[in-house]
Amino acid sequence: MIMRIGNGGDQGFETIARAAAEMARGDKLRPCYELSHEYSDRMPLSPFADAISLSYRPTHFIAGHAGNGETVSGQFGSQGTKIDALGHFGYLEDGEVRYFGGLTQREVKPSDQSPLLRLGTDEIPPIVTSAVLLDAKRLRGRSLSAGEQVTAEDLEAMLAAQRVRGLLAGDALLIHTGWGEKWAADNPEPARTEYYGAGPGLSREAAEYIAARDVVCIGMDVPFIDAVRTGYLRGTEGPPADAPADLPFVIHHQNLTQAGIYQVHNMHLGELAADEVYLSAVFILPLRIRGGSNSPVRPVAIGGPHRSPPG
Repeated sequence: MIMRIGNGGDQGFETIARAAAEMARGDKLRPCYELSHEYSDRMPLSPFADAISLSYRPTHFIAGHAGNGETVSGQFGSQGTKIDALGHFGYLEDGEVRYFGGLTQREVKPSDQSPLLRLGTDEIPPIVTSAVLLDAKRLRGRSLSAGEQVTAEDLEAMLAAQRVRGLLAGDALLIHTGWGEKWAADNPEPARTEYYGAGPGLSREAAEYIAARDVVCIGMDVPFIDAVRTGYLRGTEGPPADAPADLPFVIHHQNLTQAGIYQVHNMHLGELAADEVYLSAVFILPLRIRGGSNSPVRPVAIGGPHRSPPG
């Protein structure tokens, strides 16, 4: 079962107990923070996904009842605040496609029309655990720029500067870069936004550092988790220097196919960072889409301003 859920298997009594402690630290119930953006057909849309469409149906009547509804279409799971299933990414090895745990293309997606038979969103466990927020914007003294990387050295520096305990197995790691400030809810051209044109992300060394700590997921206020330069999607710039030519999205490769770490994109982390909620309980529940590769999520965190004593 562990090979189906990756580091989701590191959750259990201990992680839930850590989360519960943060929810009621000091015997006081802490505030709840929304960590997602609203979905709409005017939010920033991914260049890798079909556009979202919403149409609202007229009020209809059954006897004395008035009912309302809407119709939605497009790739909701591939944009907005969303989580990647482990089967979202594979890689070529000796001419064969492999996935997390060494699973083959036949075992995961045997045909173009097939859902993911393994490693899909229906196999992502509910993520209920303790979260560590690291504030890269605070560390830099500014929002991170397109293509800028959060390094392993940065992770250590943030842990020290924020006086937060080290990462523990089963934690959710949240990294605030400030790129989320570019998210706009109402765009005249949703498919052409500055937000989705590029973004900061992790360095390969940082991803390996995180993998060694067995976190269950990494969540950031960025579109790609990998660092993407402004011209990369247009083909005028290359991938980061630490990405192999045959694996330009090497952070996706490391997290999903090697480490079994889930990725949550496009998180709303500004309020959590502003309030210095560095430790919290986090709840991330994907939709159980049979054979899906991504799912919309509505993460919430419960916690308060927290600084561990130095030393």
